[in-house]
Amino acid sequence: MATEPPPEAVSLPSPPTDGITALSYLPGQPTLLASTSFDGAVRIHDTNERKFVLSQTMESGPLLSLATPKGLNALVTGGLDGTVRMFDIAATQYQVIGRHTAEDPKLMGCSSLGALAASGGSNAPLIASAGWNSQFHLWDVRQSSSSAAATIQLPGKAFSMDVDPANQNRVVIATAGRRICVIDVRAGGDASLVLDRESSLKFQSRAVRFFPDGNGIALGSIEGRVAVEFLEELGLQAKMKKYAFKCHRQGDTVYPVNCIAFHPQYGTFATGGCDGYVSTWDGLHKKKLTTLPQFSTSIAALAFNHDGSELAIAPSYTYEDGEREHPRDEIFIRRMLDSECQPKTK
Repeated sequence: MATEPPPEAVSLPSPPTDGITALSYLPGQPTLLASTSFDGAVRIHDTNERKFVLSQTMESGPLLSLATPKGLNALVTGGLDGTVRMFDIAATQYQVIGRHTAEDPKLMGCSSLGALAASGGSNAPLIASAGWNSQFHLWDVRQSSSSAAATIQLPGKAFSMDVDPANQNRVVIATAGRRICVIDVRAGGDASLVLDRESSLKFQSRAVRFFPDGNGIALGSIEGRVAVEFLEELGLQAKMKKYAFKCHRQGDTVYPVNCIAFHPQYGTFATGGCDGYVSTWDGLHKKKLTTLPQFSTSIAALAFNHDGSELAIAPSYTYEDGEREHPRDEIFIRRMLDSECQPKTK
């Protein structure tokens, strides 16, 4: 039987015009992909039709983060100015639902967002945000006061955050100082810091993501390594001992791991690095699955669609070498083969 040839990545029209910061498929609308970038606009593309749908400038300056809440026909963005804004897709209008503040304007950026399950009998989800001001906030989208439902001081600048897909009331945050924090959110918006420990990686974290079952995390660093860790401190069963592996390296040159995305069905994950490569991994069996052909520049963001049949990839220079000429920012859609994502059997 002939082996199916690897699919080609297809670029989407009208991509962002400055550094891409986040990609996310819309819940319940499996062909719609949202993106944010330093040009200050949120965009939506139809990945099936390969067409541009809309763009909305959020008046927040550069956009650093994105969340796509379930049950709402809306997007939430985090800006360099610290504002958390919700964009109503149908009405094409936005409102400020929260704000990160700091005496130093350089520390106001809302670097990470996530949508948590509805609480207290409400159908409206809570929005979690973490910022460069070392604070975590919860925002109730039903409130117009921009007053946080909960606030927690973090041990350092927030670099990446994820919501546990299995337990929608748990958040993991990677901060400066190589800290890993887990916050538990209960009904009514009560939040508590239940874990604050050092990462097993020796260098700054850039991306953190929960495994689909919520029992562990994958953590990427600027030193071309990924750690697979488990949360035994929270009473969760570890499937194996934690470990780390090298990746996104060419000879003696080490590239940061910018982004991690988990396959929603198989539990394997993809990483994107400043070397322009995307690789898929079976974290539980410690195996590389495949590496896609090299893209023109750093991989800034990744996102699988609802069933993992396609991967959105954002080659977008992340300024690891400072200001210089670089390829244009793009978004590609790559159909993924089962052989590229299925776990390795022993």
